[in-house]
Amino acid sequence: MLGKTANGLYWMSRYLERAENTSRLVETGQRIGLTRLGHDDDEWASVMRSASVLAGYEEHHDEVTKDAAINWMLREKANPASVLSTISEARQNARMVRTALTHEVWEAINGCYMAVKDALARKVSERDLPAVLGLIRQRTALVRGATHGTMLRNEIYDFTRTGTFLERADATARILDVKYYVLLPSAFAVGSSIDNVHWETILRSVSARGGFRMAYGSQVNARDIAQFLILDKRMPRSLNFCATKIHNNLSYLGADYDTPPQSSLMSKALVDRFMNHDIEAVFDYGLHEYIQTVLSMLSKLGQQIEKDYRFYE
Repeated sequence: MLGKTANGLYWMSRYLERAENTSRLVETGQRIGLTRLGHDDDEWASVMRSASVLAGYEEHHDEVTKDAAINWMLREKANPASVLSTISEARQNARMVRTALTHEVWEAINGCYMAVKDALARKVSERDLPAVLGLIRQRTALVRGATHGTMLRNEIYDFTRTGTFLERADATARILDVKYYVLLPSAFAVGSSIDNVHWETILRSVSARGGFRMAYGSQVNARDIAQFLILDKRMPRSLNFCATKIHNNLSYLGADYDTPPQSSLMSKALVDRFMNHDIEAVFDYGLHEYIQTVLSMLSKLGQQIEKDYRFYE
């Protein structure tokens, strides 16, 4: 496989997952804002900071408002991390590696781009926002389904899945950080009814509310939700699940080429981090500090994967 093909597959899947996860962050901000009394525009600065798009926003705007923040995250062309920009980049990468994709996958990606482009052709009203966010998730899920159902399980599939789970782990970590560190700075609110509402909002934002209730029942508390989203191997958006999938796919690539690349070894260290800690140790360490450490490890792993492209040529 050519390194540029691996690069295209990897970034195609990362951009698709990023678009979906940005929509989830917007929904998180919207839902948490509904639980706050008074003016909630400052909350959106926190959401954009967690999505790493606040600096770009401040270069183009004098103040943070809810409407401008949502527009920036969803459809602003000047924001390379907006949903519209990342869906466009995913399609462009898919076009470059079209011969490596099945017809069904290409059609799903192209259809995703066309539908999202039409939905974001104009500013999204608050009334239409839930439907638009749902459309983004549905369309990216169609691409994921086509990938699962039609792609040969070879190095093409492995690069695609590695990109998906690296981006997904990053997003889950950021959504947790929005809740615990940025949007709830007061220690007095921890354990309160509003705190529990926020935690349940986090579950909804990663489509984990139903799964959580199956595993833990109807009682919501911070410890169980953090356990579910960080360490639970069954939850497809948990940090542990994503890290394991990254390592598995990089291991398959290493087996195909007889020698594991450096990124495969780094992914093993990431998995070990989740396997060797319980949730009490995470809280003792500090959830924000723990999440920041994980984000740093994911960033370095992503950089190493890109360096390893030449390994597969």
